[in-house]
Amino acid sequence: MTSPADVPRLTPNQINALVVLMVEARRLSNVELKELAGFTLTGKDNTKLVDLGLVDTDRTHRPFAHELTEEGWRVARQLHTSVPPKQGGSTTRSLFVVLSNLHRSLDRLRVSHGEFFKQTEATAPAAGEPRHDAPAPTATTTAPAAAAPVSAAEVEALVRSAYRDLATAPGAWVGLADVRDRLADTDRAALDAALRAMVGREDVRIIPVANTKSLTARDRAAAVRIGNEDNHALAIGPA
Repeated sequence: MTSPADVPRLTPNQINALVVLMVEARRLSNVELKELAGFTLTGKDNTKLVDLGLVDTDRTHRPFAHELTEEGWRVARQLHTSVPPKQGGSTTRSLFVVLSNLHRSLDRLRVSHGEFFKQTEATAPAAGEPRHDAPAPTATTTAPAAAAPVSAAEVEALVRSAYRDLATAPGAWVGLADVRDRLADTDRAALDAALRAMVGREDVRIIPVANTKSLTARDRAAAVRIGNEDNHALAIGPA
């Protein structure tokens, strides 16, 4: 049985694992999980999350390391819409309140969870190294460095993250106008190039809207030209 938002029933420890993996937005070993949150992801909890397709676990070496899948990201974003497990008590209920308010705030700011939690070289700790607060600024100031060009892979990652936040389910159609709104700070040419490249991915479909009379000026402005036609909708995942 699942909730109306299609979130599977999970134990408090499974919920905690999804939340920590989401907010860290990177692969975490059991050692890091223990240091950061005081628990490891092993046994039945790990098996269930892997079987549900929510977590990818690397068992090629110890300690095992875990990372959210695309489906894991979707469920983590929607955890607050489900009923907290009774065995979690007030701690899990409080966590759900935080997640609900986080979701509302990011939606208002038009920022995806993936973009909000994305690690940068400056913030990502080395493997096994706990997170520390940033050092206090010194009296000496320097001019900010010019922003490095965003790679095609990074732009594709932004598109996929925006899609995960917008889609009601994997494979659901999302308007490119909504995707562009989510990625308003991304260079238009770089975004168009990424979308054209993604058409070649097995899990990506980008199509024109057949009923052109239904298109708004916003839809037309957001279209990406592929081949000899404008395309307006994106789907990622199973057909």
